[in-house]
Amino acid sequence: MKKTLVIGASPKSYQYSHMAVQKLLAAGHSVEAIGRSVFEINGVHVTDQKESFNDIDTITMYLNQERQKEYEGYILSLHPKRIIFNPGAENPAFAATASKHGIETLEACTLVMLGTGQY
Repeated sequence: MKKTLVIGASPKSYQYSHMAVQKLLAAGHSVEAIGRSVFEINGVHVTDQKESFNDIDTITMYLNQERQKEYEGYILSLHPKRIIFNPGAENPAFAATASKHGIETLEACTLVMLGTGQY
């Protein structure tokens, strides 16, 4: 299973980032999450800090391009294998930088990928 960091997690159950945490857990993945505040989603502690998470396979991004800027260095420091830029989070410039660091980047929907077995 792929340890996944959700960036842009929301406490609102109708938000896609919230659903992604739930679906990742249901699929058996280990999940870490960062949001604007501290809360929980199905037992996953969501932090509002850039913590030093270990062994992150995938980062799934739910922040728009402008809000991602403050996370770019942090994301690169985690050395994930891939970054999924969900709809609304597309960022060609950062995707190019991540690719130069050997990180696979995808413009895709985490929920669709989970639902179709492509995650």
